[in-house]
Amino acid sequence: MENKKAIVTGGSRGIGNGICLKLAAAGYDIATNYSTASQEADELAHKIETNFGRKCFVYQASLDKPDVGQKFINKAAHDLGGLNLLVNNAGVTRMGNILDMPIETMDYLVSLDFRTYLLNAQTAARFMIKRGLTGSIINVTSSRGERAYSGDCIYGGVKAGLNRAIQSMAIDLGPYGIRVNNVAPGATDVRDFSGYIKRLAAIGIKIDPTMPNPRDVLAKKIPCLRTGKPADIGSAVVFLASDEASYITGITLRVDGGLILAGMPEWRDPENSRENDVGWVARKRELTFAEEE
Repeated sequence: MENKKAIVTGGSRGIGNGICLKLAAAGYDIATNYSTASQEADELAHKIETNFGRKCFVYQASLDKPDVGQKFINKAAHDLGGLNLLVNNAGVTRMGNILDMPIETMDYLVSLDFRTYLLNAQTAARFMIKRGLTGSIINVTSSRGERAYSGDCIYGGVKAGLNRAIQSMAIDLGPYGIRVNNVAPGATDVRDFSGYIKRLAAIGIKIDPTMPNPRDVLAKKIPCLRTGKPADIGSAVVFLASDEASYITGITLRVDGGLILAGMPEWRDPENSRENDVGWVARKRELTFAEEE
């Protein structure tokens, strides 16, 4: 049986990396792009080819540039020899109060995290329909598309827009055998604590490296008592792309361990976070059961 073929944007690291590995394990040949992380992309390709015996094509493509996404999708699909799955994963997170958000940041978020996703989906769908191919388009969004947090009106609004957009896309593309769904991660570990510190420092937030990892503190407030892993998102993508989900289209599958169910904050100021701070906390209770008679 011919291998299935998938394009995953932004697969060199983080969630995209986890998606690529899970798809390769499920029998997909992979094509992915990177913007600057060339070493990580090459390492991913080597791992996929060595561990799973699947092909992995890697391209430098900065999707924030005009027309780059469409050219990448067409090139990758031709190199793969077909296309059964597009995963729109590459994007950025930018937070800020609406009073302070520069218009350039607004435009950047809307362009890369929304417009590019739609154009990529359009390009992939046209490629598939022209060749009589069926399959799936899956977008990686965010649980922030369902619940509002301070400072995420643009980022969260874009994700909410994708949640709505795929419903119409599913109607438009369903007759051609193309299903369209979203996977919405919650708090997902894409870097270790040192990387987390560096990322916060880059946006002007400094934290004490000797303090408890804020992600560990957050994990105790999530009903499943842990934060997510890239593999968790990858598993959800594999399921939605599989024949087991052949009657599912137009949905957003939240993968967040129950994070937003109680309305708790996803992130707090690390300098003011304490393990027993106020907020929703998942706790195990000591239960006593009567002996069975």
